[in-house]
Amino acid sequence: MPESRASAQWEGNLVNGKGTVTSGTGTFGPIPVSWTARTQQAINATTPEELLAAAQASCYCMALSHELTQKGHAPSRLDASAVVTFGPQPGGGWAVTTSKISVRGVVPGIDQKTFSEAAEAAAKGCPVSRALAGVQINLESAVLES
Repeated sequence: MPESRASAQWEGNLVNGKGTVTSGTGTFGPIPVSWTARTQQAINATTPEELLAAAQASCYCMALSHELTQKGHAPSRLDASAVVTFGPQPGGGWAVTTSKISVRGVVPGIDQKTFSEAAEAAAKGCPVSRALAGVQINLESAVLES
């Protein structure tokens, strides 16, 4: 089975420390990460949640492409974005609480209802979405004229 790898390095304590993340393939990194970026929307650093959003958006596009093709409507183009929310919890600690996927597609010969059904199925079947079991996933979808 294929394995995906990444590494992280951290220096210092949680609040004032800093680190980097690098992909195992070398396609990205080292990219800076910090607690400030996670909790205050700082720029010039990524967060685990941003990387999770990227993973979900890309995985979702693949899953939706498959769903549409299985229904006889291969997409010309899919544009998806994911917004992952990270925040404090009532009982203490921090957690990923929601993920919102927005997708627009150019799919010849499809209506909005069929596109929406495929979009919902992809949101449930996407391996990254399944890995986020326990996180509320919201979906917004629209098919654009081809």
